This record gives sequence, C-alpha cells and structure tokens, in this order.
Amino acid sequence: MALQHVELVAGGQRWRADLSRPMSIAIAIEFDGSQPSFYGAPPATATALRSGTFVGDVLQGGSCRCSTYSLTPHCNGTHTESIGHVVLEPVSIHDTAREAFLIARVISVTPIDTAAVDGASSSSTAQKDRVVTAASLQTALAGHAPHDCHALVVRTLPNSLDKTARNYAFEPGMPPYFSVDAMRWLVEQGCTHLVVDLPSIDRAVDGGLLRGHRIFWGLPDAGVHLAAATRPEATITELAYIDNAIADGLYLLNLQMAAFASDAAPSRPILYPLRAVPS
Repeated sequence: MALQHVELVAGGQRWRADLSRPMSIAIAIEFDGSQPSFYGAPPATATALRSGTFVGDVLQGGSCRCSTYSLTPHCNGTHTESIGHVVLEPVSIHDTAREAFLIARVISVTPIDTAAVDGASSSSTAQKDRVVTAASLQTALAGHAPHDCHALVVRTLPNSLDKTARNYAFEPGMPPYFSVDAMRWLVEQGCTHLVVDLPSIDRAVDGGLLRGHRIFWGLPDAGVHLAAATRPEATITELAYIDNAIADGLYLLNLQMAAFASDAAPSRPILYPLRAVPS
C-alpha cells in the first residue's frame, strides 16, 4: 500500500507532506541521449559488459542487460557534493549527508550583470558575467524566518528546459554563479543544504579559488584542511532542474543520492508539497 501523506514536526510546527505528488528536480542521465555537460567533461556512457561468451545486452543476444557506466558526477548531471570536494582529506558524501528529509524553501532569482555588483566574484570577471546576489536572495526570502533557509532550492531565471541538456562549454561567456556576498549571507542565515540549477555556485574559471564553496563549508580562503572547517556537514547540490510548474514555497525535500564513497555522487532530490497543520 502506497503512502499518501505523512505528518512531521519541525521548528515547533506540525507539517503535512503529500507523498502522492513527488516532484523530482534531478536531471536524469540519458546515457544514449542528450545530457548536460560542464567543464568539457566527456558524455556519460553505458557499455554492455562482455565476459567470455556473455554479453550484457539483450539486443545483442544476451540473456539480460548488464552495463558498465562511465560518468563524471560533477559534470554530467545532478549531483551532491561534500566538503571532500576541496580538502586534502578524503570525505565521503555517503558518510556526510545524513539528513535525508528536510524542510526546504524553493525560491526563484534572476542573476544580474557583474558590472552592477561590487565584489561580485572570487576572481576578476568580465562585465558579461551574471551572478546571484545577496540582495536577490534577500528579496526572494523577504518575510520568511531565517530557519526557512536551512535547506534552500534556488531556481534561476529565465528557466528554460534546455538546462537539462545544456553543454556549458559551448555557451557564450561564463554560466551564472553566486557572488561571494550571497554565499556569506546564506551562511549567516543558517543555510546548510543548498540546491541550485547551475553547474557550479562558483565561477567556472576563477583561478582555482572556489571561494563560494569554501565559504559555505566554513573554510578560510585557500583552506584545504578539514580541521579548519566550521560547517563540514553542509552539502551543495548542483545541476538540478526545477520545473516552472513547481511554485516557490515550502516543500519536504528528500535528498536521495547514490551510495558512493566519494566527495560527490549523482543525486535525485525530490520535493513533496507541504502545508502547516493548525495546532
């Protein structure tokens, strides 16, 4: 019997989630079709296993499908990252991401030209760069309590379906990214789990600084040691796709991910409609 609803308590408030209406915001990797690509990474591929006389493809006469998959989680689709992405010590997202269910707020923001923003980037930028600013986040979250930011899902506008198969290497200029001030403000608000539809929260070419990532994990500039981090439990999910049919507001977020003992893993964030239950 399928579950229809579940009630939970968070922040002293009782909530009711509609489990009958799951909304995935992951980009499914189509190994034989179109898929997003970042940083010039090769496409994710699937190859039928061959072992002796066995072939893992029913179309080639095999008894079943059994494929070997090759992919770059950071570049080929929706993925969730741990602090292991930037520190010397190996940190597994499988061991770090323990909060499977979160109350999350979905917001929509429009990146603006860096020419209009002071201190927008972690490195020198061209005027054609576009960034998500602290001011735009503050506007989208105006009137909401800081705890609404614990898990935040950010949709950037315009929001076209081609994000699900965009090759960012062929896009003119840099993909949008978050300003340093925006990342600092999110940390101040207590945001611990950030989901974005961008290939990276940092500028694609920033001299290897990744300041936005380091700020979010509580690392100093150029910090590479886990012991220096004040927020090692935080997670960043990139290359999601938040359909326009998903309205801004509060949801129950199920942050599913592959059990990879690695710094990042392919993930499948699912949103469920959520409403407050009167006490």
